[in-house]
Amino acid sequence: MMEQDLDKSTQEDRIAADDSFCEEGSCDAKSAPCRGRIALAAVIVLVSFISGTLGAVFAPAFLAKTDLALLPGVTDSRQSPVETQIIQERIIQEDSLIVEIVEKTSPAVVSIVATKDVPSVRNTNPFGLPFFFLDPLQYDGEEGDGSQEGETERQRVGSGTGFFVTEDGLIVTNKHVVSDEAADYTVLLLGGKEYPATVLARDPVHDLAIIKVEGSGFPTLELGDSDALKAGQTVIAIGNSLGEFANSVSKGIISGLGRNLVAGSGFGDEEQLTDIIQTDAAINPGNSGGPLLDVSGRVIGVNVAVARAAENVGFALPSNQLKRIVEDVKTTGKISSAYLGVRYSIIDQQAQEDNSLPFDYGAIVLRGTRPTEFAVIPGSPADKAGIVENDIILEIDGQRIDTEHPLGNVLAKYRPGDEVTVKLWHKGETKDIKVLLEERK
Repeated sequence: MMEQDLDKSTQEDRIAADDSFCEEGSCDAKSAPCRGRIALAAVIVLVSFISGTLGAVFAPAFLAKTDLALLPGVTDSRQSPVETQIIQERIIQEDSLIVEIVEKTSPAVVSIVATKDVPSVRNTNPFGLPFFFLDPLQYDGEEGDGSQEGETERQRVGSGTGFFVTEDGLIVTNKHVVSDEAADYTVLLLGGKEYPATVLARDPVHDLAIIKVEGSGFPTLELGDSDALKAGQTVIAIGNSLGEFANSVSKGIISGLGRNLVAGSGFGDEEQLTDIIQTDAAINPGNSGGPLLDVSGRVIGVNVAVARAAENVGFALPSNQLKRIVEDVKTTGKISSAYLGVRYSIIDQQAQEDNSLPFDYGAIVLRGTRPTEFAVIPGSPADKAGIVENDIILEIDGQRIDTEHPLGNVLAKYRPGDEVTVKLWHKGETKDIKVLLEERK
């Protein structure tokens, strides 16, 4: 036992000594411990080399199937020739589709020019593009032209866009494009033909108007369903950009839906626009009244406004707001609007707190700042139903009146002669009353 233990101890001392020599870097490569360490290092190097080689071979194929894969339209050595070809074919198909839509729809899109007799002061910047910017390209005057006081001359005072909805010459545009009743309007077709236009109807609620030119066989655009739109959907805008570049085309997506805003020109013109479409398709002064199209070439909006101090933030009125107006004009030659006859202000939480009102929603009936601006118009449906100043209209046929559903927009869904149930707060009491709507004069 002692000899065995001694031999074992001697052997362990020898191994320890060999290990110490290896750690000091002076070992003999022929010694067993060093040979083991060298072999282990060789294995590690070999495994690393093989892993790197396999990664270089298979990583591109793996990445192409992950969220690091290249986007369509971007080529890279990581893509196989087949993948690159598929992407290029997809881009060509998308471009061909857009080109086809533009070629098909552009003939139905027109430019609208407003002209009138104005004082012969050529250094006056004419404008006619509310909700956008003053059009610098419409200025062609010179300072100090020597005009005599009282002289007038025919000048262009505004421009916009429109599109045919009937073959016999009905054209849709924005109300603010044809708002000047003293101006004359001319329609310019894509091929260069010009037609004098007559304003048939201006919608008092939405910024829409219908004008007409004499003729037949005009190309038309189909109205789509704006209620079916989704954010991210591709859209195309066509219009008379800057009043100079007729039938300019831009493409983008729907950035948002159901937007509400107050649009104005900075010259005192303001309108409350509700439930409208936001798009990043480039819309410029002169595009007002032009179509916003889907990838089937149907009109899903009427371009109306852009945000100031922003890039690619444009807005369009939904096509479904337009459909009833077009049908009214087709059948009666005018826009028939239901009329209640009150002046009001929409209540929100802040208005409730500031004025100690019993509700944080509804339309409170108020008079205007001028003596003639009555809270309730004498002889109107509201007057006949007993509505008075300081009453609060809470609902119309169960539809709550609030900032998202202003009274004017709710009433726009009805026709003259419709009877509605109005939920009213009247002198401290809530009650339902029947009101027979009449046609707006």
